[in-house]
Amino acid sequence: MRRASASPAGARRARVRPWPGANRRQPGAERVEVIALEQGIRLRTIFLLLMGTILAIATTDVLSGAVGLLRETAARPLTAAEQNLYVQEDIARRWHTWPTTLVFPGELEYVALGRTQQYARRVGIAPETPCRAGTDAAVGAILSENGCRTLLRATYVDQTSTFAITVGVAVMEDADKRRAATGQLTTDDRVGVRPVAFPGTATELFGAAQRQRNAWVGVGPYIVFSTAGYTDGRTREAVAQEEILHSELWPTAQTVAGRIARALGAEPAVPRCTQGNVC
Repeated sequence: MRRASASPAGARRARVRPWPGANRRQPGAERVEVIALEQGIRLRTIFLLLMGTILAIATTDVLSGAVGLLRETAARPLTAAEQNLYVQEDIARRWHTWPTTLVFPGELEYVALGRTQQYARRVGIAPETPCRAGTDAAVGAILSENGCRTLLRATYVDQTSTFAITVGVAVMEDADKRRAATGQLTTDDRVGVRPVAFPGTATELFGAAQRQRNAWVGVGPYIVFSTAGYTDGRTREAVAQEEILHSELWPTAQTVAGRIARALGAEPAVPRCTQGNVC
């Protein structure tokens, strides 16, 4: 008899043939992935280009601003217009940046008859007052119409205390306003600044009736008025015109007021550069 096979037929493992293309991707899916990848690359490229452009513009703006700021803040020579503006502004603020004792010094030199050097002495400084209040009506109206800001006054006596002199500084808004006002002021020497008397001093009898003459001079934004009379109380009508013409009174008053005006209008030292004198 034939022997039965030792390995039963069911014990053999049948080989399974794989389906054709089972491990391959479908052409359609592969194309979709390629398109998606290419689109992603394009979007990223566009994004990077956009961000690079924005950063470049921002950097350019920052650099331009820095260069402009450096140019603005760097010391450079002042132009002629800037120098002139510096002078005008310095002069215009002196009335309130200077102490009153600098606007009206304690002593002012003048030359008396015989060419002798003498000194007028300041008796007192009046409180600041509105322009209309410290001047005659006709003068005050012109000052106010042209932007007068305030009036400063002080009274002096000559070295012998024979003459009393009140100096008034009308502070205008600017030099143009000052020129407009002086163009309208009358030449009448009977009106101008009102005198200031200080009780208990040689000036206590110096009032409006004692004024012998009045005058003014313009400088910068200021009109410097002066009025003078005798400390003994003599009125204008009581003094002969010939005596006034030959008296030291008026030359002394003009010198005192003139020195105050020149100091207020003197040009300051102008820096050469926007930051001092080193450019």
